[in-house]
Amino acid sequence: MIGFIQTELQFFILCLTTLFTLINPIGISPLLLVMTERFSKQERINIAWKGSLTAFSTLIIFSILGSVIFNFFGITIEAFQIMGGILFFRSGLKMLEAKVSRSRTTPMEQEESQESDDISISPIGIPLIAGPGAITASMLLSSQIPGIYSYATLGLSILLVLSLVYLILRNGDFIMKAIGYTGMRIIQRLMGLVLMVIAVQFVINGIITIVTPLVSSSL
Repeated sequence: MIGFIQTELQFFILCLTTLFTLINPIGISPLLLVMTERFSKQERINIAWKGSLTAFSTLIIFSILGSVIFNFFGITIEAFQIMGGILFFRSGLKMLEAKVSRSRTTPMEQEESQESDDISISPIGIPLIAGPGAITASMLLSSQIPGIYSYATLGLSILLVLSLVYLILRNGDFIMKAIGYTGMRIIQRLMGLVLMVIAVQFVINGIITIVTPLVSSSL
């Protein structure tokens, strides 16, 4: 029982830190404020809620269908681990340099969002909150679950992270005034460093899983 709790707790912490770092709600708060500056405060709150709900649904769906997609395309978990690690490292490096990822939003997407009646689903829900990195992470984490109950652990992690995202986006203007531009950049760099460490570990795990059987068979 103690071993089960420890395993689930470790997996929960991994899911929580990975998803929160990849989504980077503190880093995307300025983007949300800029994109919703023509709306009232209540409308910005509603947009943050709908965007978070859209991202939550997206990540849950990809978490559930992760193994199905792997089997359909014949993708190995090890290959996805290495690819995901490279993608995470790239995102973390940009965060460490305090740059906003271009995969999040483009000028064309921002222009389309201004013409749309509801920008909460796109581009805010997807890909601003649930970007390529977060979607990849949800699929990768679902492929690494230590037990059947870990699906619930992953779902709880997604729920908690998106709840935090909603609270941060809801109070984005207050947070920016409190911590300032410099403080926001410091937090973003720290989160980027954490993400890069997680990325390296993903690549190491994938390589070890591939190499170990080959070494064992040659001995």
